[in-house]
Amino acid sequence: MTMQHHEPERPGTPRTITPLSTLAVGSVGMLRFPYAQAELHALVKSALDEDGAFNDLTTIATVVSDRHARGRLVARAPGVLCGVALALEAFRTLDPKVTMRVDSEDGARLKPGDSVLYLSGHARALLAAERVALNFMQRLSGVASITARYVDAVRGTRAKILDTRKTTPGWRLLEKYAVRAGGGANHRLNLSTAVLIKDNHLAAVDGDVGLAVRRARDLAPVGTKVEVECDRVEQVQAAIAAGADIIMLDNMAPATMRECVALVDGRALVEASGGVTLDSVRAIAETGVDWISVGALTHSAPALDLALDFE
Repeated sequence: MTMQHHEPERPGTPRTITPLSTLAVGSVGMLRFPYAQAELHALVKSALDEDGAFNDLTTIATVVSDRHARGRLVARAPGVLCGVALALEAFRTLDPKVTMRVDSEDGARLKPGDSVLYLSGHARALLAAERVALNFMQRLSGVASITARYVDAVRGTRAKILDTRKTTPGWRLLEKYAVRAGGGANHRLNLSTAVLIKDNHLAAVDGDVGLAVRRARDLAPVGTKVEVECDRVEQVQAAIAAGADIIMLDNMAPATMRECVALVDGRALVEASGGVTLDSVRAIAETGVDWISVGALTHSAPALDLALDFE
């Protein structure tokens, strides 16, 4: 899908609109938008209905119906862009004839003043769609931006930055997509896609790690990864003996993590989790863990400052 707009001082050129052709995480997979067109439209239409965008009283009262407008969506702060397809759909839903030039795509690193979109269409439609378009993009770009900061902080180590299930209800696919746009990787999508035996699960089997892993192997489909959360070295030893695929080191000090990584010795992937911050993530990565999962990527990401400026 391509769109172009010919602005007098800067001829438009066809641009690829997300999904992108650039790699999301190293050489593993592509950054692909998680919704098909019909699903995308339904999501955006619902958001526009929520905002009363089809009955924008202020705009109807102040802007004549045949007024044409041009505007540029720009970055006000540095960060990583995400959510272009959602913004395009918001403007297109209210004005099917709107012309749009994509200047920056999902995954792009922005500087203040960088142009994201150039729009030309009915003024009423652009005004009524503005907030929904920005809400989607600012939230998702915030997730992508904080993810990029964590990824940058561990660069040069073996550690990958992963998200968690601490996502906004109904937005999980979008927020996990935004994590990929920021250079991170996705942990399990939901409860049905992998086994993660945590402390409360272990409590149900009187702390018997081996029993919990055996029961998981018996029930889960062949090939399902089994992970065990451990908060002390003895549990790590039990998880290795039980043949866990992934061992999560929960809220451990870096020195203890380093000991556990040596203990595992490549027999399983090692994940660090719990209270990870930008101040602590580098030290955690240097222990040799494979993964670092960070709930803050999705539950505490500040919105990226974006704005639509009309000419």
